[in-house]
Amino acid sequence: MVRLSDLHDTEADHLRARAEAMPRLLLERWIAPKPLGESTVALVSTCGMHRRDDPPFTPGATDFRILPRGVDWGDVILSHISVNFDRSGLADDPNVAMPLDRLEEMATAGEIGAVAPWHYTFMGAHPQPQMFESAGSEVGRLLAADGVDVALLVPI
Repeated sequence: MVRLSDLHDTEADHLRARAEAMPRLLLERWIAPKPLGESTVALVSTCGMHRRDDPPFTPGATDFRILPRGVDWGDVILSHISVNFDRSGLADDPNVAMPLDRLEEMATAGEIGAVAPWHYTFMGAHPQPQMFESAGSEVGRLLAADGVDVALLVPI
């Protein structure tokens, strides 16, 4: 991840202004989930990863892609587009952005109840989070239909 201090002042100022212009989201009532040892866990990331046969993400995309449990990392590519996105860590270990292998280890160790059958990725670097309301609601319905108790959000 690039630090604002590493960017040219003009780019850093631009990104600060975009962050300040983002709408404030209303918080809903929190619920207490089941204990993790009994919970089915899914990942939702803005890493822009997807299977090779899926259409690539395009600039400004607000749709999502689905990665199955046990996906072969050789079949996964990254189409996240941003000059501020350092991909070097992902080349060494895709779990940096989509820690599916770590979830499997946690399930094996009994730290979580189960790994969800499906996990979701979005294109990051989008300045208008309200544009994700429709796709986010759909992912929520899909997670609920799969019996997911906990969705870990992995912002990239």
